[in-house]
Amino acid sequence: MIVELGHFALLLAACVALVQTVVPLVGAQRGWATWMAVAAPTATAQLLLTAFSFSALTYAFVVSDFSVKLVVDNSHSLKPMLYKVTGVWGNHEGSMLLWVLILTLYSACVAWFGGNLPPSLKARVLSVQAAIGLVFMVFIIFTSNPFLRMAVPPLDGQDLNPLLQDPGLAFHPPFLYLGYVGLSVTFSFAIAALIEGRVDAAWGGWVRPWTLAAWMFLTVGIALGSWWAYYELGWGGFWFWDPVENASFMPWLLAAALLHSAIVVEKRESLKAWTILLAILAFGFSMIGTFIVRSGILTSVHAFANDPERGVFILGIIALFLGGGLTLFTARASAMQARGVFGIVSRESALVANNILLAVSCFVVFVGTIWPLVAEMLFDRKLSVGPPFFDAAFTPFMVALAIILPLGAVIPWKRGKLDRVARIMVIPAISAFLIAALVWTFQTERSILAPIGIALGVWLIAGSKMDLWMRTGRGDLQSRLRRLWNLPRADWGKATAHIGLGVTFIGIAALTAWEQEDIRVAQVGDTFTVGRYEITLADVRRVQGPNYQSIMADMVVERNGRQIAILNPEKRNYPVAQMPTTEAGIDNGVFRDLYLVIGDPQAGGGWAVRTYIKPFANWIWAGAIIMSLGGFISLADRRFRVAPGAARDRDAKPVPAE
Repeated sequence: MIVELGHFALLLAACVALVQTVVPLVGAQRGWATWMAVAAPTATAQLLLTAFSFSALTYAFVVSDFSVKLVVDNSHSLKPMLYKVTGVWGNHEGSMLLWVLILTLYSACVAWFGGNLPPSLKARVLSVQAAIGLVFMVFIIFTSNPFLRMAVPPLDGQDLNPLLQDPGLAFHPPFLYLGYVGLSVTFSFAIAALIEGRVDAAWGGWVRPWTLAAWMFLTVGIALGSWWAYYELGWGGFWFWDPVENASFMPWLLAAALLHSAIVVEKRESLKAWTILLAILAFGFSMIGTFIVRSGILTSVHAFANDPERGVFILGIIALFLGGGLTLFTARASAMQARGVFGIVSRESALVANNILLAVSCFVVFVGTIWPLVAEMLFDRKLSVGPPFFDAAFTPFMVALAIILPLGAVIPWKRGKLDRVARIMVIPAISAFLIAALVWTFQTERSILAPIGIALGVWLIAGSKMDLWMRTGRGDLQSRLRRLWNLPRADWGKATAHIGLGVTFIGIAALTAWEQEDIRVAQVGDTFTVGRYEITLADVRRVQGPNYQSIMADMVVERNGRQIAILNPEKRNYPVAQMPTTEAGIDNGVFRDLYLVIGDPQAGGGWAVRTYIKPFANWIWAGAIIMSLGGFISLADRRFRVAPGAARDRDAKPVPAE
């Protein structure tokens, strides 16, 4: 009964979405206040109905209702409760329902917290949001119904993909979707502005917090996925330039560009057309990511639904919204002329350079991701584009971006002077140079990557701190410290995010340049040395898990005769899914990870053992956490809740976009 009610709630939510799409839009066009007022309550109703539908599906998974086909295909009675719950979105149908739930949540948030928006703009934004939700609900109902019943329910299910039975990946999709779907709000604001024919500083202020929230959640989601791949797949890597990884990374790059571009719109009323275009493309790329994951058109370890037929429907949705948005942009972009004039040496110019680097780097990742498909379709050649291409083509843009970010933060708006900027940034520059020299001195016969990468990281960190300090003005130390504490949270958030990027730069450079690897066959009782560590394979035993069997090793790690850790790498087999997984044994540290993997038994006796020493590995994810924290701090700034210029009566006299 609960499952049927959940299905009915989804159908009713689609009907409400249709009303929300049409009525407020017509009301905004005609100037009918009562029709525009329909948008807020229908947005709330959509959220409640979709939440009930999702809860009904979750209930079916929790109680192992094997009369529901989706539960049969993705659950098992012996599965731990955490993975019964996360199994709801560990498949195509459930994940799409989660997508729609988050979409309606964002719509409701716009309705609840958009009190400072002009009624016509708010109505149009909520109408566009509802249109997106309606199309995805129709897609779910007709092609991906999660509530289908089994004619003859089996005694048990087929279990969830073992790779998804992990805490890191359990929480990875919700955060990623909060980022993906969050960009729908910026898309809706862009389309609403194009329909209304007006983009101004207040619009930039309204778009920024939604962009920031989406970027923040995307950062967390990507970091969780990277962390999962690091310890779960047994390869010891944090990023593989996999198509699905790239699918989440591309909208992250565009969201970062949009965030910086919206600042220029808000502060200087420039880059209006470019900002609108970025808002459209960012959400477009988030939908392209959905297509890549679900269509099976590109091979990926992360893809969990290989259904080309449903992929065609998603491609149609992309064409509808991305194509429609770009068509509307083409028709109205000429009216959005910039007001602000700025010099070559100015914060505006630095932000333009920032945007160009982020957008071009996104294009590079996109070309590398789809080129194997293009080559096969047009030239009948099977190609593989891997890390060598991406590392060579993508890295220079990130190096340039790291150099520009601290400079752009301290250059004045409109017009600045190079000599003043040089005086301000001399301490960060010297710090970066000295650290690079120190690293170069201590490392021998190794890549120059580590000194350069660490220098860039220090440059970002020191430059961000200098930016904060320069905002305190002049005076004695005590008064400047007091002013530093009282700086707006947005300033603290920006500096924190840039510091986090610097920490990630250091982690990536150190890990890539200094990683040590050892692959060998070891007998039980053997001791071998890797780097400064002595490792003993003490025992290998069989362990029975709740829904898997495992071969677990006991490996003792010592340094200079002192025991540091006992690690237990595993090789698991899930009998229902007939799939093995690797569980690495990791001794985490601030400055290094010791990473052990047990492999298959060898014909001549012994076990395959892989050992990695990974310097500064945790700095990569620590940097992502710090970046996300910076976004959260900025969102707490009151100026993001009350947009600059919001009190202005924008509807008093319609003015074409400028």
